[in-house]
Amino acid sequence: MKSKLFRGILLLLAVGAVALAAAISLLDHRKPFPVKTGPGVTEIRHLRDYFGPLAKTRGDTEVFLLAGKQSGGTVLILGGTHPNEPAGHLAAVAIVENAIAEKGRLFVIPRANASGFTASDPQEASPHFFSIDTPSGKRWFRYGSRVTNPMDQWPDPDIYLHHPSGQTLSGNQTRNLNRSFPGRPDGNFTERVAFAITELVKREKVDLVIDLHEASPEYPVINAVVAHERAMPLAVAVVMNLELRGIKIGLEPSPTNLRGLTHRELGDHTEALAVLMETANPAQGRLRGRTTADLIVEGKDKMYVRAKKAGRLFVDFDEGGHPLERERVARHLAGIEEFLKAFQEENPAKPIEIRDFPPFEKIASEGLGPYLR
Repeated sequence: MKSKLFRGILLLLAVGAVALAAAISLLDHRKPFPVKTGPGVTEIRHLRDYFGPLAKTRGDTEVFLLAGKQSGGTVLILGGTHPNEPAGHLAAVAIVENAIAEKGRLFVIPRANASGFTASDPQEASPHFFSIDTPSGKRWFRYGSRVTNPMDQWPDPDIYLHHPSGQTLSGNQTRNLNRSFPGRPDGNFTERVAFAITELVKREKVDLVIDLHEASPEYPVINAVVAHERAMPLAVAVVMNLELRGIKIGLEPSPTNLRGLTHRELGDHTEALAVLMETANPAQGRLRGRTTADLIVEGKDKMYVRAKKAGRLFVDFDEGGHPLERERVARHLAGIEEFLKAFQEENPAKPIEIRDFPPFEKIASEGLGPYLR
């Protein structure tokens, strides 16, 4: 009897230890890794400054302002709209930590859906974080969920009714920030985050919005720019310039029959030109093998090599994969750079001049590490 009691106590202690470890891991996941303030940051705001009710919630997040001494155009860069698409988040971080505005203003939100960085997608076995090598050691970043943490918004309805279009979508899209624009002040948690970003665009008279995303290799819109019809002439010039630099990229129109996306709703409901850029992220695809931090960073996957040979993909995939730093982040940075140049050329009265912008060529050859503080 004593032996059974002793084993029972040991079992309870073991269960308690596992529960404690899980609780510590869960709480630790809620703490974001910091974005360092670079020399060009003139002010740090938050989304609560544009919609007060987000204060003290995980919907609130930093808005970094890089303002030049001379007036000009205003651009908003969104990273982390989908936190399991790390190239956009890292490109935004690299800009915040390096770039300096000479003319015009650059608003950068590295974690647009900050809540999504505090969780991971269920049944995906995704790592909670990954690292980038820098000259001073490893720099750690969160690998989050595509959607808002259910602890901030639950339960999902059977059908999500988008506001204001009335379009019906699958219920799980209710926590997808890129299905929630333009948002509404009395909506759900994710809609309120979208509303705050839309308010920023309106109040700051943003001229151009660039939303940074990634897509699975089997998704047809990949390594591409998606542009609202008002932004299409600008996007055409950018795509041509990227091709001249040897960066193969596609161009897609913003669909009118799918609502809630940044490029559609910000293009429709604000004066800004709105575009989105996609790169190839094998860690979020359906055909991948085991999801590891190495897959996130190196972008190599044998299953995708086989899928390419079977004609299942919309992007090339060989043993070299699609590395996060040298390809995906570098592509986003090159695209942003070309958008800033093209906008200034087409709008000389609204110049946007940025120096010390993270260079595509060096990042493509050396990696992102030297440009992370």
